[in-house]
Amino acid sequence: MTGRLGRPRGLWTRSVAGQVFALQAVIVVLLVTVGALALVFQTRYDSEREARNRSLAAAEAFAHAPGLVDALRAPDPTAELQTAAEEARVAGGLDFLAVMTPDGIRYTDARPELIGQRATGDIARARGGESFTEIFTGEPTDAVRAIVPVRTEDGDIVGLVGTGIEIDAVSNVVEGQLPLLLGTAAGALLLAVGGAALVSRRLRRQTHGLGPVEMTRINEHHEAVLHAVREGVLIIDADRRLLLANDEGRRLLDLPPDAEQRHVTELGLDPATAALLASGRAVTDEVHLAGDRLLAVNVRPTEPYRGRPTGTVMTLRDSTELAALSGRAEVARGRLQLLYDAGVRIGSTLDVERTAEELSEVAVPRFADYVTVELLEPVLRGEEPSGAYTEMRRAALTGIRDDHPLQPVGDPIRCVVPTTPMATALDRGHAVLVEELGAADGWRAQDPEGAAAALDYGLHSLVAVPLQARGVVLGMANFWRAETAEPFGEDDLSFAEELTARAAVSIDNARRFTREHAMAVTLQRSLLPRVLPELSAVDVAHRYLPAKAGVGGDWFDVIPLPGARVALVVGDVVGHGLHAAATMGRLRTAVHNFSTLDLPPDELLGHLDELIDRIDRPETGNGDGQDEDEQGPVGSERDPITGATCLYVIYDPVSGRCAMAGAGHPGPALVHADGRVEFPELPAGLPLGVGGMPFVSTELSLPEGSRLVLFTDGLLENRDRDFDTGLGLLRSALARPGRSPEQACADVLTALLVPAPDDDIALLVADTRRLPADRIAEWDVPADPAAVSGVRNAASAQIAAWELGDVAFTAELILSELITNAIRYGAEPIKVRLLRDRRLICEIADGSSTSPHLRYATTTDEGGRGLFLVAQFAERWGTRYTERGKVIWAELTLTTAPAAEAAAMGVPDLDALERLAW
Repeated sequence: MTGRLGRPRGLWTRSVAGQVFALQAVIVVLLVTVGALALVFQTRYDSEREARNRSLAAAEAFAHAPGLVDALRAPDPTAELQTAAEEARVAGGLDFLAVMTPDGIRYTDARPELIGQRATGDIARARGGESFTEIFTGEPTDAVRAIVPVRTEDGDIVGLVGTGIEIDAVSNVVEGQLPLLLGTAAGALLLAVGGAALVSRRLRRQTHGLGPVEMTRINEHHEAVLHAVREGVLIIDADRRLLLANDEGRRLLDLPPDAEQRHVTELGLDPATAALLASGRAVTDEVHLAGDRLLAVNVRPTEPYRGRPTGTVMTLRDSTELAALSGRAEVARGRLQLLYDAGVRIGSTLDVERTAEELSEVAVPRFADYVTVELLEPVLRGEEPSGAYTEMRRAALTGIRDDHPLQPVGDPIRCVVPTTPMATALDRGHAVLVEELGAADGWRAQDPEGAAAALDYGLHSLVAVPLQARGVVLGMANFWRAETAEPFGEDDLSFAEELTARAAVSIDNARRFTREHAMAVTLQRSLLPRVLPELSAVDVAHRYLPAKAGVGGDWFDVIPLPGARVALVVGDVVGHGLHAAATMGRLRTAVHNFSTLDLPPDELLGHLDELIDRIDRPETGNGDGQDEDEQGPVGSERDPITGATCLYVIYDPVSGRCAMAGAGHPGPALVHADGRVEFPELPAGLPLGVGGMPFVSTELSLPEGSRLVLFTDGLLENRDRDFDTGLGLLRSALARPGRSPEQACADVLTALLVPAPDDDIALLVADTRRLPADRIAEWDVPADPAAVSGVRNAASAQIAAWELGDVAFTAELILSELITNAIRYGAEPIKVRLLRDRRLICEIADGSSTSPHLRYATTTDEGGRGLFLVAQFAERWGTRYTERGKVIWAELTLTTAPAAEAAAMGVPDLDALERLAW
């Protein structure tokens, strides 16, 4: 069987009425249950309170009874008081009444077997003079007990009176009232459930058995039609009276509040609209004028219902507002597009000023006619803002015209008057709108002449927005309108804040990069050579340019070597940042240290490769030689070195020979005197720290007047140019002869440098020189001690010919010592060579690889002072090894006065020196 709406009657409990009944029944049951429990607890509480009061009253009365004190002082208080106590207990309806000593020993009790026993519980309060009641649990029974002290006329406590009612008696009182309480609760429950059933039945009839989902949907539809739908709806009955009009219909037709039930001709509509409603004909999108609105009208007849005559439904749309809404949508779309463009264009570089310019450029002319950006001085330098922002510097200015009266880029901008829009925006941390600049008194007071010029020019509206990132003010942006007639509005504030917020993040990133970049550049430059040594072998010029995106690990060096030779070095640590720069400094120091050993290029690179491998290992304190990577957690405070490249070149100006070896680095360019450029083939080598493959050296014989050019790959490669293209450009830039190394450096950078290099650039241009033959003297020495004097005399004559008489004695002393030692301890062939360079260089070569060492002879030793004397009189001395032996060398300055020093030291004559041992 079904209801009128086709719903099964068996499912009525799913309807709104059924659910309301169920809810009411549950609520009633809960209320009755809670009420019954509350009455039970209240009754129990009242019974306990009554028991307390009765017990305390009885105890107080008996304690103050006449003759009680005398009875307590009698020889047998029990005999005196037991009968009276029992009578008082029965009369008071008590379960027990006991008279006790102050210590709790019973004189009387309802149970005679307890007389003489000490009462349990805490009676100290009564012994102290306090009357009290309590819920006592324990032997002999649980009870509501009262204890009152018995006092003499002097106030002394001579006994205690304890009375009480057992807990079971109190509970019996409560239980006796339970039938009445439960009956009352049951009656209330039946009455409430019956009332709920009647209400639910009536509700079911009114809702036709609909469930909550259907009722909610009907209500939502009704509310949507009445209030939410942005389309007017009017329902007209068959008598052409208005039955219903929603909010939008009332607004569009300007209907009076009491419009319902009035005839359509009485609603104040225009005649055409009223005639349409009165006719009842159906129309689609017919345009009618309603005041200043153009309405698109649709009319449809309603379906007949229960024999009632049909009416009509009219819907209205405001075409005028649709056009305005379309215009607002277009503005919103333009703003979204502008924000998208800002996200793409702002922050394309890590330059603070360029980022500020990008903010001003992206907002003109789509949002403002002129945009100015001011930044704090610390921000421009890459430092943290100090918090004071009364003075800034204009970093960017963009406008639709160039003849504006605004201060140019670079000028200081001060916010002295606190009521200016700029100062207000900085103080509040939010954008400030000035719809009419002429009314901004603070802005005019700060710079009257500038404000007057701006107003005369046509600037009439302003939005000032602070540039904030991470809660710190970096500067501010000002948006001005001049030729745009419409002033800024409230809806422009949020857009300006969002635009500047995106720019502020990019500016802060650029500021932080500027700071870190400056730190890295400072570290990098402090680790690079500041002044190159002046050498006869080469004339050197250099350039170093850090990358705009981050300092790398490129370096160069010029290291003097013994024998007038020179080492030219360029290298590149993979990566960027402080870690790469610090690693570069360690490698450069290592190259200097290894160069003192006078190693061939391939051996030096081998030692450097081992060093990088050790540098790459995290430092651990386990002492077992096991790497952190093998046993410890992954990740350290610094990133490991992924490799470094290096080119090491040794040039000998005496022979004109050039030895070089590379570790993953491009070889040098060799420029001949006629301008011809070639790139000598260099044996391929892996970068340092990558593999354990050996390095190979190669030797070249450089023609007179040759130029060596060493460089890093950042000079040749960038994102728009590959290595081979860069190599061709470098060849062209070096091909012109007759230029100094400085001019060659400048020309190379002009030809190959891009505005923002992706990588560091190190460039070293060295013009090689040959040591003139007249400054070289060589002798072969036979392995005979008698030959020492002859070689020494020949060397002395050569030194005299070079007009170096000041160092002749010292040179003869050193030669005598070193030649003698070579004859005694070395092997043939033995050769002596003198080089007159910026210093006088003495070299003794022999075929033995035995290394001499400096000894400090005692006063009783007959020899061993030879090398000590050499070390004392030579500016530098040392040993280098060759393929067939070694060379011991010593350098002397050309202005030494050795004779007086030798005399002061008591140096023996030269013939005696020949007999000294190492």
